[in-house]
Amino acid sequence: QLQLVESGGGLVQAGESLRLSCAASGRAFSSYAMGWFRQAPGKEREFVATISYSGGSTYYADSVKGRFTISRDNAKNTVYLQMNSLKPEDTAVYYCAAGRRIGSRRNADFESWGQGTQVTVSS
Repeated sequence: QLQLVESGGGLVQAGESLRLSCAASGRAFSSYAMGWFRQAPGKEREFVATISYSGGSTYYADSVKGRFTISRDNAKNTVYLQMNSLKPEDTAVYYCAAGRRIGSRRNADFESWGQGTQVTVSS
């Protein structure tokens, strides 16, 4: 399993941007699909985006498509989430996760999780 640490969260106004980073330690980062999930207060954790081992394939939730971009740098063992045009409804704790199944949107298919980073978008 990988150990994952997210960073980059914060408080922004609607329309602004943030970039989240997730640094991984452990072996074979490039053999994991990586994902971002989020959980708002009182809601279940939901899928945001995922990226394949090499970064050649990406998948997004409809709610973020066109605004968020997931990417990875396997040389740095890091995955990113660029978030543009942020909305108040994007407010949540954002989690990085690692799994083996490319394209999966299910929590259960991700075996390693970070501790989360808070993103708050004010209106």
